[in-house]
Amino acid sequence: MTYCVGLRLNKGLVFMSDTRTNAGVDNISTFKKMVIFEKPGERVITIMTAGNLATTQSVISLLEERTKVPAERNPSIFEVPTMFQVAKLVGDTLKEVIKSNADEGQRAESTFNATIIVGGQIDGVSPRLFLIYPEGNFVEASEDTPFFQVGETKYGRPILVRAYDPDMSFEQAVKLLMVSFDSTLKANLSVGMPLDLHVYEAGSLKKGAQVRIDVQDEYFQMISSGWGEALKQALEGLPDFSFDTQ
Repeated sequence: MTYCVGLRLNKGLVFMSDTRTNAGVDNISTFKKMVIFEKPGERVITIMTAGNLATTQSVISLLEERTKVPAERNPSIFEVPTMFQVAKLVGDTLKEVIKSNADEGQRAESTFNATIIVGGQIDGVSPRLFLIYPEGNFVEASEDTPFFQVGETKYGRPILVRAYDPDMSFEQAVKLLMVSFDSTLKANLSVGMPLDLHVYEAGSLKKGAQVRIDVQDEYFQMISSGWGEALKQALEGLPDFSFDTQ
């Protein structure tokens, strides 16, 4: 399992992913789940993946290969003109890989399933963020749904729902994501560090800050311990339950 989040802010996009994969308790590995495609001044596209590792690696490999050997039938991620077309291209590639594996291997296509977050900006249009399903179809982030999660989503979602604000700064957004990831890490061992972070500023058309956060990261440790203490204080500040009023 994994956990990835993409946030759409007024200032741009923020992406964070863990790096853990596991095929049982005795087979745990670290793999990067975030890939960035960049043509400085023209486009920046960030992709995060969750699901079957062989499937997601095949999708990324195909996308990278087609940037080097472009073909009319399979346009490169650097050639399609809009982020909508980028999402469609990634979705078609995912569907292609899943179908190929299912035809050649096991009968259940669900064995090879994966979900993908893709976001970025192409010159001339605003940043956009999409969630792509194993079937190849996708939805776009909006004011009503301003962030996407894939993987082990349930533990980190409440803090995002309660605290997200589209006007927040990148620094505030990173703090919010760290709390979300800390909650997930503590609740589920299938999500693990290090974490990868990419912050994209709208209109820059170049990679933004990229950070790898490991278990020794002082700021993450401060957020983790501080959030736990803040929750205790908040709980203590609420009125106690009274059996007399029931």
